[in-house]
Amino acid sequence: MVHAVLLGTAQDGGRPQPGCTRPCCHELQPHEIRHPVALGLVDDSGQGHLIEATRAMGDQLRLWGHPPLASVALTHAHFGHVDGLGLLGKETMSVRDLPLHASTSMINLLHATPMWSVLVQDGAIKPLPFEGTTSLGPGLSMTAVPVPHRAELSDMHALLFRGPSRSLLFLPDHDTWDETLAHHDEVSIRSWLRSLNVDVALIDGTFWSFDELPSRSQQDVPHPPVLETLERMGERRKGDAELVFIHLNHTNPLHRTESEAHQTVVQNGWCVGEQGMRFTL
Repeated sequence: MVHAVLLGTAQDGGRPQPGCTRPCCHELQPHEIRHPVALGLVDDSGQGHLIEATRAMGDQLRLWGHPPLASVALTHAHFGHVDGLGLLGKETMSVRDLPLHASTSMINLLHATPMWSVLVQDGAIKPLPFEGTTSLGPGLSMTAVPVPHRAELSDMHALLFRGPSRSLLFLPDHDTWDETLAHHDEVSIRSWLRSLNVDVALIDGTFWSFDELPSRSQQDVPHPPVLETLERMGERRKGDAELVFIHLNHTNPLHRTESEAHQTVVQNGWCVGEQGMRFTL
């Protein structure tokens, strides 16, 4: 059975975030710890396809159940999404000829970065640029969808997965809804998701609002706040994709199920991502 498992729900720094001494990261219990965002998919042959290479890969593979790893895909080059790439090398997993799907700019960065280029030179990974729709394995395909996001190191792609019965969009990062929708010539989130024929959308929920970071501006860390997404979407309607908010910053009240913010999301018919959440495709 083709399915996806959410292996992490936090923004790049994880929860607790290093250096944070605020109550949101203080004395967290084990069940409150969150890994940086990642996704695992299993095709109809039982092969696993890992999306993002985080430093928590060991714990995430255990959470996933260690399916045989058949490929990795990366959305972009920002820290928390790629800082576990070295774990694929001979010092740890020692994979051989593992297909690694990424954009051309991300692959160029792999070749230009010594600590990553050695993975290519040693034959651990085999970089493959995004090209239209790719068959990952029996019953599972992947399509890269470009979205605007800070491109200091590479561009950014959301990833659209299709199984035998359902589709899932993985959109952990983008700058603003206005830019993303304009890039795809769409007038609303709802119309864009319908044009892609999305059943489940795992979307950027980094901040509940920008009040969370009083010392930094939206220009410093551009992500559409959840409040804006809720204002644009309103309550879930018949035929809507299932929205699941992921990539939550350590400051985000959505981490707490008892928070008013979490209840607001649920009352509108949407979801907050949880590690281990499973989606049949």
